[in-house]
Amino acid sequence: MSEKILIVGAGQAGMQIAASLRDDGFAGDVTIVGEEAYDPYQRPPLSKAFLAGDMDEESLEFRNDHFYRENNITVVTGEQIQHVEFGPAGGVATGTSGATFAFDKLALTTGAAPRTLKVDGADLDGVLYLRHLDDAKNLKQRWDSVANVVVLGGGFIGLEVAAVAQKAGKNVTVVQSGPRLMARAVSSITSDFFVQAHRARGTTIHLNAQVSHLVGENGKVTAVALADGTSIPADIVMVGIGVTARGELADQLALDMEDGVIVVNEFAETSNPNVVAAGDAVLMPHPLGHEGRVRLESVQNAVDQAKVAAKTLLGQREAYSAVPWFWSDQADLKLQIAGLSSGYDQTVIRGDQSADKFSVLYYRDGALLAVDAVNDVSDYMAVRRALTARANIPAESAADSSVPLKTLITGGEAQQ
Repeated sequence: MSEKILIVGAGQAGMQIAASLRDDGFAGDVTIVGEEAYDPYQRPPLSKAFLAGDMDEESLEFRNDHFYRENNITVVTGEQIQHVEFGPAGGVATGTSGATFAFDKLALTTGAAPRTLKVDGADLDGVLYLRHLDDAKNLKQRWDSVANVVVLGGGFIGLEVAAVAQKAGKNVTVVQSGPRLMARAVSSITSDFFVQAHRARGTTIHLNAQVSHLVGENGKVTAVALADGTSIPADIVMVGIGVTARGELADQLALDMEDGVIVVNEFAETSNPNVVAAGDAVLMPHPLGHEGRVRLESVQNAVDQAKVAAKTLLGQREAYSAVPWFWSDQADLKLQIAGLSSGYDQTVIRGDQSADKFSVLYYRDGALLAVDAVNDVSDYMAVRRALTARANIPAESAADSSVPLKTLITGGEAQQ
């Protein structure tokens, strides 16, 4: 009998595991079960190109129906798996419809859900989140009729929506509870630049601002009230205050978890050898060999970790060692990040912030950790190449912006 592999979650990681299983020669049954009504699609464009009208629903799809038929991949949409259990001869997953899915091995790519706003008025019409295609379609349907857009949260998605709204001629306000924008991802150098850049383009930004409550009329939101007494007119309130991992099924299976996040090893293997996990709901060893574990919410991680997970399902041990990278398009500013800057003790700034083209290199004990590059693809690619080769770019040399970074890579595999 052929082996059955069930993938719970139809996002980037789930899709990649299915495709990689076939690429790696798996001939058994592959089934993807997703709770949305759509075949697997790209999420990053929802807050950028799709919202701006530069991509349509069809162009978001990873693959067309022909791909799934040709590769004998079963995709079940509109079905949320509520219960999973293992027996002596494999496992069974049960969906909300009552449908059951037998499997021998399981992949959890359950992703994350938006954190919900916990203030009075949070349930008013016009208070929106942006995680799924239906969220983006709802936002687009309202787009032409609104003038005042308030974004709660200064992370990537919030700032991307703010930039699209500002370009569309809306009155845009960003409310950030902490002292910096994108604080989880970048240093104060990059944060401060983006505050000034968004303000210069016409967006109002409130830092260290606490939302008191939302004001509404006839069930619709009309304003955001801050704790300091400020009232901000709002036709739409876009909530982007972070996400929480979807670890409910892992909890049912008594898998190792930390604060609701699924713990895996470098092979994307959970504490149950018949279960792998990949994507936004996963905590894993640092991919570049540094101490500690990390949770990465990115397309790059979903793809690369899924490839490792597929090999693990097939009994092939290949440790995850990919360089993390991220990007965010905000108006005419492209932020590209390679590596992880946490724990840095030195920075080097190259380029010209006033010209909207610069990079920030991060070091610890003289070793290159990461780069934030704004409209500077060459610096971004040089650092990514160096990190991939486990090489270095000496800080004292990198400070000279007239010298291309790619010429300064030393050591590691770059010299072989």
